[in-house]
Amino acid sequence: MHRVAKVPASSANLGPGFDALAVALALYVEVEVKTRDAGLLVVAEGEGADLATGASHLAARVATEVSGHDRLEIHVRSDIPVARGLGSSAALAVAAAAAAGAGNPMASGYAIDGHPENAAASALGGLVTAAVVDGRAVARNLPLDPALRFVVIVPARELETKRTRAVLTDVVSRQDAVFNLSHMGLLVAGLADHRQLLATAADDRLHQAARSVLFPEAPALLEGLRASGALTSCWSGAGPSLLGICRRSEAERVAEAAAPLMREHGVEGRVTVLDADLAGCRVEEID
Repeated sequence: MHRVAKVPASSANLGPGFDALAVALALYVEVEVKTRDAGLLVVAEGEGADLATGASHLAARVATEVSGHDRLEIHVRSDIPVARGLGSSAALAVAAAAAAGAGNPMASGYAIDGHPENAAASALGGLVTAAVVDGRAVARNLPLDPALRFVVIVPARELETKRTRAVLTDVVSRQDAVFNLSHMGLLVAGLADHRQLLATAADDRLHQAARSVLFPEAPALLEGLRASGALTSCWSGAGPSLLGICRRSEAERVAEAAAPLMREHGVEGRVTVLDADLAGCRVEEID
């Protein structure tokens, strides 16, 4: 066995689509898996390379489970920042599962990460909606306007998903539930046709305000992205990365405005402009 899988990052929630929507972004992790005579070898490069290797590495755990043994040589090369709300764990799990020969890499990604929308976007590409149905992850692609690009503010700080989940309430009002459902409908329509995308379509009442306790500069940065020309803006997953959804023709200008905006609010990090990835997981068999 010798396979290489390349998988995109993902931006989940997209504001009101909490735990339901995600889009794949053209930022990648690549996992190569091949059998060896004995023992396990894990080599990691790029983002996350400072994390522990060996049997405890996420790619190793997934690949050994899929293949049923640990006589594997695993190489991980990632450009996806860790703990930044860009689905790094789900993407790595999907890539490792695919490279190890899983029939359903999305299921492996969901089993490890626990978020079906992240795993679905990385596996399928494009804009997805996902749910857990009878214990398994089910996902469908939604239309995505090719005129859209994504400006991503990636702060230098990390936010672990476990921590950002802890600040959320277990009970929401009917008004807030209706607000998110109605705005998610507007958002889906606008992502299919950018001419229909309202700035308020990505507004949310379930998670973003609560998580701003952990990233108090976020509301001003989100508003600044819209003021600079983004059609709308939202947290990327559990953050701290923030997403500006832009017309292709405006994306670079919005990105240029984002850097001084970050400096104004004392936020270190970087800004990148990304296309949506429409291919999802790609697997290459090597002889």
